[in-house]
Amino acid sequence: MAVMGWLPALGPRGEGWVVGQAALIGLVGVLGLPGLMDLPPMSAWRSVLLALGLVLLTAGLALGTRGARDLGRDNLTAVPRPKNEGTLVETGVYRHVRHPLYVAVMLAGMGWALASASIPSMVAAIALVVWMDLKSRREEAWLIARFPSYAEYRRRTSRFVPRVY
Repeated sequence: MAVMGWLPALGPRGEGWVVGQAALIGLVGVLGLPGLMDLPPMSAWRSVLLALGLVLLTAGLALGTRGARDLGRDNLTAVPRPKNEGTLVETGVYRHVRHPLYVAVMLAGMGWALASASIPSMVAAIALVVWMDLKSRREEAWLIARFPSYAEYRRRTSRFVPRVY
């Protein structure tokens, strides 16, 4: 699978990718608010959506916390271009997936949309998943240029879902 180096940088460090991500996260959140106002009384189906959503939201928060810790202060940055002084992290959760922080954002967004049972929020969450996938591809073009060993790491480690994708 080719790295999408043709994707625009959207700023010297990829700042535009972060702005787009923040806008989509905001949309997921705001569009889900009306659904949360209609919680009681709940049907069985609505209860399942709420429970599944809360599980995904919690999993996203936990994975994000673990991913940030494993990445470390010296490597953690909101923008997709790696820090000049950064190192390639291949341990901890990064041993299983290349972009756990992106997965965390996607899980939390999908969880919120499910918990709120909001179709508009789910559409925004799906757009967020697509955005994060594209952002990861732009980031990987920079990672390959910055770290010679990244190509091998990429070959043996899944992007988002271990042994799947």
